[in-house]
This record gives sequence, C-alpha cells and structure tokens, in this order.
Amino acid sequence: MPGHPSPLTPAGLRAFAFRTLGPRTSLRSALDHMVFVQADPIRAPARAQDLTLMARVRGYRAGDLERLYPTLAVEEDMLPNYGFVTRPVQALLHPREVGESPLEREHPELLEAVRAFVGERAEVHPREVAALLGRGRVVNAWGGQSAATTRALDLLHRRGEVRVTRRVSGVRLYGPAPHLAALRAAPLPTPERVRGTVHLLAGLYGPLPEASLGYLVGLSRFGLPHLHGELRAALRVAVREELTGARVDGVRYVWPAGWDAGALPTPRGVRVVGPFDPLVWDRRRFTHLHGWTYRLEAYTPPAKRQFGYYALPVFQAERAVGWANLRVEGGELRADVNLVPGVRETAAFRRGLEAELGRHRAFLGLEDPQRAGKASTSFSP
Repeated sequence: MPGHPSPLTPAGLRAFAFRTLGPRTSLRSALDHMVFVQADPIRAPARAQDLTLMARVRGYRAGDLERLYPTLAVEEDMLPNYGFVTRPVQALLHPREVGESPLEREHPELLEAVRAFVGERAEVHPREVAALLGRGRVVNAWGGQSAATTRALDLLHRRGEVRVTRRVSGVRLYGPAPHLAALRAAPLPTPERVRGTVHLLAGLYGPLPEASLGYLVGLSRFGLPHLHGELRAALRVAVREELTGARVDGVRYVWPAGWDAGALPTPRGVRVVGPFDPLVWDRRRFTHLHGWTYRLEAYTPPAKRQFGYYALPVFQAERAVGWANLRVEGGELRADVNLVPGVRETAAFRRGLEAELGRHRAFLGLEDPQRAGKASTSFSP
C-alpha cells in the first residue's frame, strides 16, 4: 500500500476527516459528490438523511430529499446500509442475487402476483396491493408485523425488480425499474463491480482504519450477497496496491489514492452532525481521534442511556467536544448540550453553537424574525 510522504498526526487526521464537510452546495451536487446517504426513520429532530444533507446543502430544509426525490436521479437501495444512491453506484449493486426468502416459502404464489400487479402500473401504494392481494401479516426484519404484500414489495425492491418512485408521508411507493432490468441483461463485469464497491466505501468514509474498511466490506454482503468472496479479494488488493495510507498512533488508516491529507485547512466554528453522518459513522475512528466513545442509544433502555435518545455529536474546529439532544417543543428548538470532561464552555463556543442551532432552526422550519438564530439551550457538566 502506498504510504503518506510525511508523518500524519492525530490533529492532521481529524482535519483530514473533515473533508466530507466541504462548502455547502446544491442538493444535486451534494448527492453526486457523496453518492450514498444513509437513511433512518427516527426524527429527533429530523431523519438521518436530512441531518446529513443539511450539513452539506445550502438552504436545505427537512424533507427536501423526499419532496425532490423524483427529480434527482437517485434511488433507494442498500450499500451496505439502506439509503439513497446515485444511478452509477446502483449499477455496481445489480443484478443482486438473493436466495429464497421465508415469504416465498409461506406464500409461493404471492410474489408473482405482486410482480404482475406492479408491472401493469406506473406506481403503486402498498395499500393498493394489499387491497387486491391481501394476505396475512408476517414478522418483519425488526421483529414487528407487516402485511405480506408489503414484504413482497420489499423483496422485489431488494432484487431490483421494482424501484421506489417516491414517498408519501414516509411510505414508499413502487414502480417498474427498467434501468435495473437493463443491468440484469447486461451487467458490469464482476471485477469492475467489486473493485468499484471497495473504492467507493474507502472514499465515502475515508480516511478510516483499515480494520473499519474490512468491516464495511463485510457489511456489503447485504448489498452484494453473492459476491462476498470477490469483495474480500478486492479489498486485499486495494489495501496492498491501490489505496493510500499511513499509521497514526499505531493505527493503520487508508483512503483513496490522489487525496492530499495536507491540502485542507483546519476546520473552524461549531458543527452539530447526525449519528449516521460519514464524519462520525465509524466509531472506531471516532474513539481513536477524539478520545471518547460516542454511542447512538435510541434502542437502549432509557435507564441505561449515557448520552440520551438521539445524541448528535458536537464539534468545535476539528474536535468532537460533546453531544446535543435536540427536540422541538411549542414551536421552539430546545437543545440539551453536554461537553466531555476537560472542555470548557467558552464565549466563542457559545457563539458558534448558537449560530449552528440557528441553522438547525431554519432547517426545521422554525424561523422567527424576532428569534433568528435563537434556541433554548441547557448545558450539563
């Protein structure tokens, strides 16, 4: 693996990681640059995909991605987590070979009926499919209950036989996917797909520890389940011959060749980012570079939470200095902010935080000319 020409310090690596938060641009440009935005349904105070895009898009408002999705040439898909991908990225993922599911064994005729129903229409709502082909309810991936017809739509979507056309109040609507049918007929060569996926993950989350890239490639079995072995082989080649890297405090980091670790200035100001943002997604890197362990505790019993239901990491310059829980109450943004031990609440930090919370107010549609940039903020030691 090619090495970095000069020693890279933890501070330099922290600044390098901030390359993912460049100047804010248009939504289309941000999506083209990121190529993947992870999705999550929790709104605290907004969905994960909206929090990620708010940090990168000028004037972004919560819900803009859902509202503008039909015009953006992006698709909902799995890489390796569920989210929004550009069409070139989706070409790496399909055709996707998925084995027989429990749904097919329990309802062998249902998948074909749903496939035929969608094929006859430009767009369908899951309720329409259930009304015509109604079946019982089945346990979904999260342990809850969902209609068998909805599960059939999900399975066809994962296989690339249908696409998400848009969402209405968060519910996915589906339609035919001719571009994916074309990929089934003439897919990209397998070496191009697996190499492209490894390099894409290194670019999306890099610079990141080599072990974390291996973990991401392992997760890609969900996006490319039948190419898992080939992905592992492509990872070994990429780390040995194609990616750039360096050891920092004994940890081996990798990133795409061509990136200049010293080309970006040290970040300034205060930023509050979502828990699935590429800046903080890799918890191994976060702990190493910032000296404390951050966790998302939405699924942790309340009595066992240390950070809160949906804590958002808070950065000052390039350092993660604490976390904030944001919520909207009575039309106002309320922020509970915690700083890690050793970090002082200075006047500069307070000004930077209020400016960042002002951006979140605008993002959430809470603008008030008499309260511009204001939020109810509490600090905890």
